[in-house]
Amino acid sequence: MEPVEIISDGLRLRDWVPEDVDALNREASHPSVQRWSALPTDPAATADFALREAPAKRAAGTALHLGVFGAASGALLGAVALHNITPSRGYAEVGFWVAAGARGERVAERAARVLLGWAFTELGLGLAGWRAMVGNHASRITALRLGFTMEGTGRAQRLRPDGERPDRWAGSLLPSALTRPGLLDTPEIALAARRARVFGGPRPVLTGPGGVRLRAAEERDLPAIVATCRDPETLRWTTVPENYTLADAAGFSLGYQPAQWTAGTAAMFVIADPDDAYAGNMDLRLSRPGDPLFADVGYSAAPGARGRGYTTAALRTICAWGFETLDLERIEWLAHVGNDASRRVAEKAGFVAEGVRRAGLPHRGERRDVWAAGLVPDDLRAVAAQGNAS
Repeated sequence: MEPVEIISDGLRLRDWVPEDVDALNREASHPSVQRWSALPTDPAATADFALREAPAKRAAGTALHLGVFGAASGALLGAVALHNITPSRGYAEVGFWVAAGARGERVAERAARVLLGWAFTELGLGLAGWRAMVGNHASRITALRLGFTMEGTGRAQRLRPDGERPDRWAGSLLPSALTRPGLLDTPEIALAARRARVFGGPRPVLTGPGGVRLRAAEERDLPAIVATCRDPETLRWTTVPENYTLADAAGFSLGYQPAQWTAGTAAMFVIADPDDAYAGNMDLRLSRPGDPLFADVGYSAAPGARGRGYTTAALRTICAWGFETLDLERIEWLAHVGNDASRRVAEKAGFVAEGVRRAGLPHRGERRDVWAAGLVPDDLRAVAAQGNAS
């Protein structure tokens, strides 16, 4: 493949030259770029990549690495690439990153659109792929804006230099689906972008009535979590493993829960009492494929915290946050028939009973009937109005 230079949409895409190395090393070493990439940070390694490795891969026709510069200013704005170019399949994968000072200008979207349009025409590609580490919401939104269809999550296949083996989101794009410049976000993409700003940051601390707080679990909570999960009432109504251990608690609370937040699939919190002691768990799960405005809740209370109103306050708080911050339109509660304590909490929070689902949930080797209830924003407002009137 011959050297490539493309000027379009206010950008200049071109091969790296020796004069770019210092700026490339500086921008590629920024923490916001390193978080999601395996780019070298050593100046010598950066020079080797830009001036030897990238041209060699272009010449071999296996990859194309281009710097992205302002067409007028000449300033380095980022980089865009085609990886795994496979002419026999008419396939390649696109990748991109943006310099810290160029964020907010949709540089990655503009550069990738220019390169993909060129590749579909000049290389005859019939399909483009996109992959990004789970949690890289900015890259995911860029891919959606380009017209990529999300295809799911792939298990990690290779180690990063830091020893991690992260799973990756994957998407694909047909030439006919590549979007035009300047299109406004669809409602679905606008919703995804708002949520990306939420899940792209740390879990917040949510404050509820009576000094109740929802926060991320901490190591100091683990003994109380174990005690709660070993409690007979918890075992009776939930699917927590029997003989729950500190390792189970650490794996779930300090591993699984943060991973769900990073992926944007659930918001899981510890319920903390007014003294910031563990009082239970509260989960809001975005769990229905194809319905991003739906979520369901699950919760448990520490034995010593039951009957004090903490769980009800926490449930109202997380539901209000879900409606306001995640734009949810319906939240669902399910519990095994007979779990009166859970039902009282849900009804006090405003959930409206909707009936019994026969064999609705599996539980320790059998399927059990479950109560079902739903909450919409008007229900929560009605509960708040009643509280203000009393």
